[in-house]
Amino acid sequence: MPDVVGDGLKVLFCGINPGLTTAATGHHFARPGNRFWPVLHLSGFTPRLMKPSEQGELPSYGLGITNVVARATARADELSAEEYHEGGRLLSAKVERLRPGWLAVVGVTAYRAAFEDRKAAIGPQKRTIGDTRVWVLPNPSGLNAHWTAATMAEEFGQLRVAAAEG
Repeated sequence: MPDVVGDGLKVLFCGINPGLTTAATGHHFARPGNRFWPVLHLSGFTPRLMKPSEQGELPSYGLGITNVVARATARADELSAEEYHEGGRLLSAKVERLRPGWLAVVGVTAYRAAFEDRKAAIGPQKRTIGDTRVWVLPNPSGLNAHWTAATMAEEFGQLRVAAAEG
C-alpha cells in the first residue's frame, strides 16, 4: 500500500495496517464504516468531506498517511508482536526521513505494540522521533465503539490546533 506523503507535512497519520478493502482499492481507510475521513473533516483538517479515492489531495493540506505494518489483514489482531515491533522500527526511519511536524498514530494498542510503551494513552506523547512529535489518536475503525465520530473529532481537533501552532 503506497504511502501518501509530500514535503513539509504538518501531520503524518499512521494507520495500524491496511484492511482488505484498502488493499483492494489502493486507498487508505477505504472500508465503509471507517470514520477516518469524516473525522478528518469534522476536526477541521480538511475543508470538506473527502473520499478515500481523493487521498492524493492530502499533501496539499500538509497531511499524509502511512501504516505501522504493511501487510493487509481482515483485522488488526491478526498481526504478530514481531510485525508491530518491526513496523515501529521502519516507521521511525520513515519519520526521520520525512520529518513531519507530528506523527499521529491512530490506535493506542498499535502504538503500544510498535513502540513498546505499555502505558501510552490517547493524546500527545513524551516520545519524539528526531524533531517530530508524536500524538496517539483513537482508532477510527467502526469496530472501535468506545469512541463516537464526535469525540474522535475533538481529539483530532486538539492535534490540528497543536500542529497549527508549530
